[in-house]
Amino acid sequence: MVEVDISRFGSGAARLTSLQQGAALAAGAATAGLAYATLIERNAFALRHRTLNVLEPGSGTLRVLHISDLHMLPGQRLKQAWVSELESLEPDLVINTGDNLAHPQAVPSVIQSLGGLLSRPGLFVFGSNDYFGPTPKNPLKYFNKNHTKSFGEPLPWQDLRAAFTERGWLDATHTVRELEVAGVRVAAAGVDDPHLNRDRYETVAGRPNPLAHLRLGLTHSPEPRVLDKFADDGYDLVMAGHTHGGQLCVPFFGALVTNCELDRSRVKGPSSWGASMKLHVSAGLGTSPYAPYRFCCRPEATLLTLTPVSHGDAEYDEEQSLPPLTAGMRQG
Repeated sequence: MVEVDISRFGSGAARLTSLQQGAALAAGAATAGLAYATLIERNAFALRHRTLNVLEPGSGTLRVLHISDLHMLPGQRLKQAWVSELESLEPDLVINTGDNLAHPQAVPSVIQSLGGLLSRPGLFVFGSNDYFGPTPKNPLKYFNKNHTKSFGEPLPWQDLRAAFTERGWLDATHTVRELEVAGVRVAAAGVDDPHLNRDRYETVAGRPNPLAHLRLGLTHSPEPRVLDKFADDGYDLVMAGHTHGGQLCVPFFGALVTNCELDRSRVKGPSSWGASMKLHVSAGLGTSPYAPYRFCCRPEATLLTLTPVSHGDAEYDEEQSLPPLTAGMRQG
């Protein structure tokens, strides 16, 4: 009779059990995280408040509501209800940096959600998901900045543009706009979506009106090549969207990708670009219906309070302040 010492196999069996338990725990955590990202955080809309010193000395303050990346579907009642509440903020100016649609029949939902905000002064540019519907994608493609882009069915962007402009919002796409809001003179210009290579900065190139209190640039995707041109022309602030703030972020690390050439440190919120220009990137309010999740990156709109730049010398600031508004500076 042969005796076998089973004690030799004990440590290996214990290691195997530990590995199995670890794998089960990891799988459970992944499932729980995906459920949280899909069912909870994706619908945990947040209103951010930021203050930026970008106006000319001597001007008043300006409250600007930045909305981006709604990616609206007709049946998204929770998102629609939340967006409709933003009207109560009574902003001086509304900025929409695109990707409003995710379905051919979503235009009425977008217009109804924005509601009274469309009666306030507003500027907009469009993004890729105003022109084309979303398509299923391998998420790993976002780690390759040079991946081939795929586009879905055409979306009714002309109807959306008509609805915006009929209510009074100004299309800033490849156009210089000048308007006066709450006593603040704004010179604004925008480009079509750089993510689709539709930007034609030469159509708005040149220094904006030097009498403006705020020189504002708009773009959907915050591509550095476009930001550099706005900065070179002397813009004070550029507002953008597109990045979704990374959408899936890692605690203590942040966004994994930006889906453009922008570096991860500027993926959402305010930052500086160059010597004197500020950049604000919205993390957006929606997701693609084919990637309906967010993690450590809540959907958001931002209420920006723009204030005058101060040099720390009241007499100097007074000397540098611009003259009062003239009759020629009106919404156009």
